[in-house]
Amino acid sequence: MGVVVTDAEVTLADVLSLRLAIDEPLQAGTELVLRHRTTGVERDVRLGTPGARAREATLAVSLAPLDLTAGRWDAYLRGADGKRSRLRSVDPGFSLDHLDAYALCKRTLAYRSYRTRNGFLALKISEADPVAEVRAIWFREGRFEVMGLLAYTGLEDDDDRHEATLTLDRRQTSARVTATAYVQGVRFHAAVSLVDVVAADPEESGTWEPALQVEGVPTALRLGARLDDVDGKRRRLHYPSAEVDGVPIRPCYTADDELRIEVGG
Repeated sequence: MGVVVTDAEVTLADVLSLRLAIDEPLQAGTELVLRHRTTGVERDVRLGTPGARAREATLAVSLAPLDLTAGRWDAYLRGADGKRSRLRSVDPGFSLDHLDAYALCKRTLAYRSYRTRNGFLALKISEADPVAEVRAIWFREGRFEVMGLLAYTGLEDDDDRHEATLTLDRRQTSARVTATAYVQGVRFHAAVSLVDVVAADPEESGTWEPALQVEGVPTALRLGARLDDVDGKRRRLHYPSAEVDGVPIRPCYTADDELRIEVGG
């Protein structure tokens, strides 16, 4: 069965839309099988489209009714004879503009299609808790500055301004630093004095957790970076450090791609 995905996208309505280059029509009884990479749980959807020979085919599969859980799901095609094969893909499946638009809706799960390193179609599914998605970070003029996008909050991408506060917390000592943040629609910008951060806990080195509290959003928003194609930012992204009174300060990411500020050695 010669089938290659040439275009793959999860629409705003959580429908997996596929364009296929095919050698022959998909036979009646052909199924798309999604297999959870960790648990081995499978979900299947019948796709059979008997008809005249064609070079292309399009498919639309609604994902919500499949009861898929968080994790990575590999895609297979299974013929009527029971034989199956991984579904090859030539579409990298990444559009920052599409991911931004997708994140504007309030959701329970976020679905994303992508091409694996070996060239196969897969889905990444994650919990869609409201977050402050980081797009840029600076250390300048003695301040830590951050800007980005509010994701999965349900706020409109308009010109309305919302009162907001940036907080940095150090759980071990209960120290906290706060600063005014600026939110317009779903875009945010915040800055905090690095001198204030060091002074809030001068005897201790440690890690600070930034969050945004935004008018109209019931819970504090963790700062992180997940709406892109860079996994494992803790290993891959390394920012230069700043120094305040001889104390080094640098941003970094956790294994879950949440932003942290490390102070001291």
